[in-house]
Order: sequence, then C-alpha cells, then structure tokens
Amino acid sequence: MSSDPNCVFCKIIEGKIPSRKVYEDDELFGFHDISPWAPVHFMLVPKKHIASMAQLTPDDAALMGKIMTLAPKLALEQGCRPYPEGGWRVVINTGTEGGQEVHHLHVHVMGGPRPWLRG
Repeated sequence: MSSDPNCVFCKIIEGKIPSRKVYEDDELFGFHDISPWAPVHFMLVPKKHIASMAQLTPDDAALMGKIMTLAPKLALEQGCRPYPEGGWRVVINTGTEGGQEVHHLHVHVMGGPRPWLRG
C-alpha cells in the first residue's frame, strides 16, 4: 500500500492520529468526521493513498464499487433510518474548487434527522 507521510488521513489509517473507527478491512478505513455536518457523519477512505477522484484509474473500479456498496450498510449501522423515509447523502469532493480539503480520496456519508448543521 502506498502512503504519504504528510497526509493526515494516512496518519489516521496508521493509528498515528486517533479516530473513532467505523470500519476497517485490508483496503478501506472508515471513521467519524471530527466536525460533523449531520447527526451521522463518517468517512470511508482507501488505505492506499489516492489524492482524489481525479487520480482514479480503471484498476480502482472494484475499490470504488466496494465503497459505494458498503456505505449504505454502514449508514444504517451508524444510525441512519432506512430508505425511503430515512436516508443519507454520499459526497466526494474533488480538488480545491470542488471543496476537497484533505488530498486523500475520501467519501463522506451523512444522514440523520434534519435540519443538518451544513449540507
């Protein structure tokens, strides 16, 4: 796995920075956002350092599919109500103009009763 020693998410994955873990396997790490916008707000990140969606290749298709199919399961486990009355939002910011603040690909999963703080 590639890692960036200056990346805050790589440090979280490696356990150098504490987090409230939601999920972990060989490829992915999930943890609660430290500044949540919604009652449920966590992120899924690949353990392999990928700066953003702009750097994805066809080789990453299975990884992204895994993230997108895991997000609903974890959303429900973390307290989101089921579809259609409940639900959640999945957001991937890409690049500075896209609102990406940490340049390690991450997928926000947000849900819970509205109104939310932001979003």
